[in-house]
Amino acid sequence: MVTPVCRGTQGKRKERERPRVYAIVRCGGRQEKVALDEVVTVDKLPGETGSSITLPALLVVDGERVISDPAEVGRYLVTADIVGDAAGPKINMIHYRNKTGYRRRLGHRQRYTQVRITGIGTEGSDTKGPDTKGPDTKGKAEAKPKAQASAQAQED
Repeated sequence: MVTPVCRGTQGKRKERERPRVYAIVRCGGRQEKVALDEVVTVDKLPGETGSSITLPALLVVDGERVISDPAEVGRYLVTADIVGDAAGPKINMIHYRNKTGYRRRLGHRQRYTQVRITGIGTEGSDTKGPDTKGPDTKGKAEAKPKAQASAQAQED
């Protein structure tokens, strides 16, 4: 007798699913769900192909953690590169009024921009590296040689 294979028995859940990071961003008056390395079609944006843009995040989901607090979400940046332009389907409109000979034919094709999501992260993780030094250490290091030079000038 053959036993049927159920979908839930094809491995452990943790092996099948990995934690996914995605964000809800505002772009062009709409909200879009975006994930890393995903190409999204949004309303026409200014910029050339290959340029980078930053989108404001409204909600971030990091595995099991959901971040919706405006103060905490404000630290997250969603960066994207412009892949290219696209156009929507042609929409034909006909205006007609009976018994008057009034006929108008119009057409419209919406313009879009395709963007590839390159990063979802906090400002600190994107801009700061582990070896950054503050401006105070640089200023103090420069101040010592000047003081020594002035002391030597006074002795001479």
